[in-house]
Amino acid sequence: MNRKLKIAGITLAATAAAGAAMALIIRDQETRHQRNLFSPNTLQRLAALGFLAREDSSVAYVTLLRDFIAWEPRSLLRSRAKAILARMEGEIEGAAVRVV
Repeated sequence: MNRKLKIAGITLAATAAAGAAMALIIRDQETRHQRNLFSPNTLQRLAALGFLAREDSSVAYVTLLRDFIAWEPRSLLRSRAKAILARMEGEIEGAAVRVV
């Protein structure tokens, strides 16, 4: 029983360490490649979408995302961009209604 607990503890610690390392790598990629939306590297494009998802809505970002959606070959990244675009368009429309 004691040996099984040690093995389970080591496995859990190794899994947690691997997860933490992956989180650090992804955060580093996001920081480094924030604006590489049209990069040939898929991970850089994903990082750029993560950056845009945290940004405030603007007409420039909406236009950029529309261009990206038309250009992006991967459906997963296209759908992520569409979700970000929908949020930004909703925020811009809501702001326009409040101004009028």
